[in-house]
Amino acid sequence: MHLIPMFISKFDILRTVKVVQAIPSMPKPVTETEVNNFLERKLNIQIATIDQEGYPVIHPTWFVYNKESGKLYTGTQKMTKKVQNIRRNPDKIYFSIDDENFPYMGVKGRAAAKISEDIQKNLPIMEAINMKYLGTLEHPLAKMLMENTRNGIEVMIEITPKFFSAWDFGKAM
Repeated sequence: MHLIPMFISKFDILRTVKVVQAIPSMPKPVTETEVNNFLERKLNIQIATIDQEGYPVIHPTWFVYNKESGKLYTGTQKMTKKVQNIRRNPDKIYFSIDDENFPYMGVKGRAAAKISEDIQKNLPIMEAINMKYLGTLEHPLAKMLMENTRNGIEVMIEITPKFFSAWDFGKAM
């Protein structure tokens, strides 16, 4: 399922993601295609940022993945701690996405992030997030998130992974 080509700008570079094996001893490596497919699943991303005192803070949130650019996108309100932390340390982000169901699989990695307050760019991203997690734009939560995005209350976090460290215990069987 390919959700979000509409918000790739002509300035986004199409790229191949760097996949690192989180568990090198697994008999079969996790492939780029498997990572791409995994990132389209309805799972939460855990984003770790650094607060003003230097402590890590973890933020679970919904996301969409754009495999053409290799970027992850998530929405949040403009005044949240995660936005403040990203503005202060945009190159010190870590993320993790995993499936808690056996056989366990996941992707994690270091990243850089930037905040987009561009309402026209953010609206299709928020729409894609709502469709992924709620399946409709008619749900009351989807309507609220879209309205907040239209009003500039909700911003987008664009996460550019430096690599994807992937694991899949299904490959051990």
